Amino acid sequence: MAFVSTVRRVLIGSSSASPTLQSRLFYSTLTSPKLFISGLSRLTTDEKLKEAFSPFGQLVEAKVVVDRASGRSRGFGFVSYTTIEEAEKARENMNAKYLDGWVIFVDPAKPREQRPPPSPVQEPTDTGYRTNKTIGWCG
Repeated sequence: MAFVSTVRRVLIGSSSASPTLQSRLFYSTLTSPKLFISGLSRLTTDEKLKEAFSPFGQLVEAKVVVDRASGRSRGFGFVSYTTIEEAEKARENMNAKYLDGWVIFVDPAKPREQRPPPSPVQEPTDTGYRTNKTIGWCG
């Protein structure tokens, strides 16, 4: 056990380890340079999001997701960088920080899942009644 902690201290925690060795040990959980930002204020705009995340690298896109009906923020958004390293740096520095008075959380963005195709519209039967799956039948 002592051996493992000594090796870890030498390789990671010690300043005597060479920078090239430390960069090889860099491990990122990100698989894409796109980040999911949750906990956004309703007042946060695309411009404010871009301004907050631009110090960590070259942004490709900063988008706050808005409600179609009201046009207000839904409380989350996405930020894309040119490289995974920039995204990891932003994730480390901005996770659990305040933006517009709210604590935001930065996580890796997941790919969008495929939605099942919409079910076909039921046609009335010969009797004129149609089946309602929640109640039984309705006329």
